[in-house]
Amino acid sequence: MTYVLVPLLLIFMGLAVYSLVRGIIAFLQTTKEGLERGDEGLKEMQLLQNRMMFNRIKFQGLAIAVVAILLAVAR
Repeated sequence: MTYVLVPLLLIFMGLAVYSLVRGIIAFLQTTKEGLERGDEGLKEMQLLQNRMMFNRIKFQGLAIAVVAILLAVAR
């Protein structure tokens, strides 16, 4: 069981980091586009930022669930 859960945990952790980085990049681009073009391009970047941060929360929750399962199995 641990042979399946540990790689799954690593995948969820990697996806959480990826979503975090994409969210930060979207945040920085939102600031840049706001300075350059005004309010036109902001909505798309804000939606991307929100989606990435929600994905980060999802993947962190899944990683926590896998850790809880690993702890339950280890006892």
